[in-house]
Formats: sequence, C-alpha cells, structure tokens
Amino acid sequence: MPTSNPTPRLRVPWLKYLLAIVLGNGVYFALSPYLPPAAQHHARSIDLGTVVDFWVCLFVYGVLELGATWDQRRRSSNSDGK
Repeated sequence: MPTSNPTPRLRVPWLKYLLAIVLGNGVYFALSPYLPPAAQHHARSIDLGTVVDFWVCLFVYGVLELGATWDQRRRSSNSDGK
C-alpha cells in the first residue's frame, strides 16, 4: 500500500506565512518614514509600530489567501465548463 507524503501539504501554509511576513515587513519599512512617529517601530521594544507592522503582515496574508481562493474558484469553474 503506497503511503502519502504529508510534507508538501504542510509546507504550503508555512511558505504563505513566510511570504506574508517578508512582504508585510517590506511594505511596513518602506512606509515607515511616512508614518507618524508613534506608529514607527523603535528597536528592542514592543510599541505601536510593532502592532502596525503585525497588521500590515496580517493584511498581506489576507490578500494572499484571497488570491488563492479566487484562483481555486477560477480553476474549478474552468474545469466544470469543459
């Protein structure tokens, strides 16, 4: 009996998480000079900047999930129409 390897299915969410964190931090630090001083992150402290950075990463993750859902629906509707 062939055994299935669960590793590829486990890797996909982690890759999405990593991509969301990297892209979210990139967006946050690109916008950081334009944010009010209270929303800018200061090294070695948990402050409002950390919370804003977290929310940017969470937003990017939501966009990635939304794109994956739309792609899945598009592929599903294209295969149903054939």
